[in-house]
Amino acid sequence: MNQEIEQLEPNRIWNNFSKLNAVPRPSKKEEKVIEFMLNFGRSLQLETFKDEVGNVIIRKEASIGMEDCKTITLQSHLDMVHQKNSSTDFDFNTQGIEMYVDGDWVRARGTTLGADNGMGVAAIMSLLESHDIPHPPLEALFTIDEETGMTGAMGLKGGVLKGQILLNLDTEEDDEIDIGCAGGIDITATRTYEEQTVPKESIAYGISVKGLHGGHSGMDIHRGFGNANKIMNRLLFKSTEEFGIGVSQIDGGSLRNAIPRESFATVVLRADQKEDFEVKITEWVEDIKSENSFVETKLNISLNKVKMPVKMMEKTAQDKILRAVYAAHNGVYAMSAAIPELVETSNNIARIQVKSGKISIGCLTRSSVNTAKFDLANSLKSVFELADCSVTLTGEYPGWSPNPNSEILEVLKDQYEILFNEKPQVVACHAGLECGILGKNYPEMDMISFGPTIKGAHSPDERVSISSVKKFWIFLLQILKNTP
Repeated sequence: MNQEIEQLEPNRIWNNFSKLNAVPRPSKKEEKVIEFMLNFGRSLQLETFKDEVGNVIIRKEASIGMEDCKTITLQSHLDMVHQKNSSTDFDFNTQGIEMYVDGDWVRARGTTLGADNGMGVAAIMSLLESHDIPHPPLEALFTIDEETGMTGAMGLKGGVLKGQILLNLDTEEDDEIDIGCAGGIDITATRTYEEQTVPKESIAYGISVKGLHGGHSGMDIHRGFGNANKIMNRLLFKSTEEFGIGVSQIDGGSLRNAIPRESFATVVLRADQKEDFEVKITEWVEDIKSENSFVETKLNISLNKVKMPVKMMEKTAQDKILRAVYAAHNGVYAMSAAIPELVETSNNIARIQVKSGKISIGCLTRSSVNTAKFDLANSLKSVFELADCSVTLTGEYPGWSPNPNSEILEVLKDQYEILFNEKPQVVACHAGLECGILGKNYPEMDMISFGPTIKGAHSPDERVSISSVKKFWIFLLQILKNTP
């Protein structure tokens, strides 16, 4: 299977990507990939070490004649988002990613691919092991835990890096050069509730919401993709209003940085309401599908009889939490007034768990304006507190402020035009890149970000363009040859 991948051009990158993807590397469980990267650097007899938090740094001397060029730090993160379809049997802690070629795309079978940010890691590995590529002094920085907290970048101390220029290889459109990004903060709402015994003469149903796009909660937040948690909550709210259902449990979404694709709930109601309930659910589902028909063509909402649960939520708690989730903002909150078509502020209601007397709701709020980020976070905090939740704001990280006068930006713009006979798009993005965090301890470092075209990141639909990887590699080599 991976032999098919390794035969793609450029062979160096695809070979290293295959090796990397054979190593389990979910966020916060990067021990195996850290060891893999340490062994890789040492096998090349390059200066290789791990810092206090687990970031791996590898250094390579300049090619002959380029010793006086500025040192370039090449940076990508080792971890990947671990998302899979509910029907896929896969263990991210023990298995390597199963890849295949689909036209101009490389995909994974039922899981995320790890091209975010594995393609950047593979490109850096290819440069480190090369003997025929002209380059200035190189310093590779492989960070950990970018996807669920950026703790690797946050934990990197000042004085460790020697580079004067940082090339972050973690963006997802090959015609874009990124010079800024959003910051973020996690909102977590929790509470307990009393459980009640399910009344006699009840009937139980399982409701499932599946088939949504999902995707990156920053880069895809403006695309109008459905949020499984909001769709499920809408159904539960209406069912409560019209039929007085009892909610036994809810399990929706997964990671904060992924738009939730699936949600599952178990509900109970009086047995004599069965026919009316099924009719109404069918009507509501048709409405929801119609509203989402232009974007979510594979949306599937099903209702099935299930085994009767023993307990359900106490009514007051149920009403409060359903209203809170209904009121909580999800999606784009504000567009940037400074940069056309850039999302400024957004929120993703990423994870909802209700079970055994405990409720947990996880959100990720992003903004390129720090005050706006906290403004929306406080709005969400207030909504959930009105539902008697305890709310914490954690994992805050800064955005990356654009520097339009960047020297390396001019190099990239000029070389892109020379190679491809067109101007690149110079942009800021709504995702979280590590440049803003790294810039706190390295304020004089000139930073830029670019990468190959990746679609569907943070979802099992993730794919990377084969032709784009070739373009990205050509561009990267050209940049190295023309570094000041």
